[in-house]
Amino acid sequence: MPNKTIYVSDEDLPLFQRAQDLAGGKLSAAISIALRRYVEMEEGRQEGYDEIVVKVGQGSAVRKQRFSGVLLGEWGRTVGSRVEMFRVYRSRKGKYVLHVDRSPDWPDGVSSGPGNWLENLFSREALRTYLGLADSTWGFVQGEATLEVVETFEELRGRIPDELYDLIADLAARPVVEDLDI
Repeated sequence: MPNKTIYVSDEDLPLFQRAQDLAGGKLSAAISIALRRYVEMEEGRQEGYDEIVVKVGQGSAVRKQRFSGVLLGEWGRTVGSRVEMFRVYRSRKGKYVLHVDRSPDWPDGVSSGPGNWLENLFSREALRTYLGLADSTWGFVQGEATLEVVETFEELRGRIPDELYDLIADLAARPVVEDLDI
C-alpha cells in the first residue's frame, strides 16, 4: 500500500487526534471518509446542487435526513384546520424528492399553536419563518413531516398539488446550471 505524508500544523494536532480517536485509532480511515464526503459535496456544489437537510417524522421521533439536491419549488396550502408545505427537489442522482411538512390538526380553527393565536402569528420565530430565515416548523406541537423519493417527475402527479406540479414541470426538464455563452 502506498504511503502519503501529510504535514499537520501544531494548531491542528488536536483535531487530527480527535479524528483518530473517533475512527477507532485509524487516522487513515478518518481521512478517507472525510475526503470522500468532501469530494462528493464539492463536486455536487460545482454542478449546482446544495446540501439539503430536512426533518422527517412526528413528535419526539423526528430525525434529520440529508442529501444533495436542488429545490425545484415549494407550495403551501391549508386543508381544513391543517397547514401543509410541499417541497420538491431534484437529487444529484436525477431522482425527485418530495418533502411534505404538515401541521397538527388545530382544534376550533386555531392555526398557530398553543397560546394566543395573534401573538403566535407575530412571534419572533414566525417572523423568521416568513422571511425565510428559518424552516417552517410547528414548534413543540406535534406535526408530521415525510420524505418520499420517486424515479420520474410524472410520479409526483397526485402526490403534490396540481398548481405546484404545473409550476415546476418545466424546471424538471432543465439542467441544474445552464452555462451561458455571453
